[in-house]
Amino acid sequence: MALDAVDEGEILNLAVAPSGRRSGLGRALVQQMLEVLAGRGVQQVFLEVRESNAPARALYTAQGFKEVGRRKQYYRRPVEDAIVLRLDA
Repeated sequence: MALDAVDEGEILNLAVAPSGRRSGLGRALVQQMLEVLAGRGVQQVFLEVRESNAPARALYTAQGFKEVGRRKQYYRRPVEDAIVLRLDA
């Protein structure tokens, strides 16, 4: 799920079931969201990811996202920081 306003977009939620991980499905979902957002004129895409979610962070980095910030104690259960990432189209 993603939102957009003017020339910015935000990926709100992206998940792959454990049985589908490491199959390219996550990469395909990110690419599809980026294509949809680009079609709407989005120039920058943002998202947040758990600091501990190394596989997701690696996926986003491979897609060109760069770390631009941190939201302290953003997540609950467990409490954890969010890393804010941005992709410039």
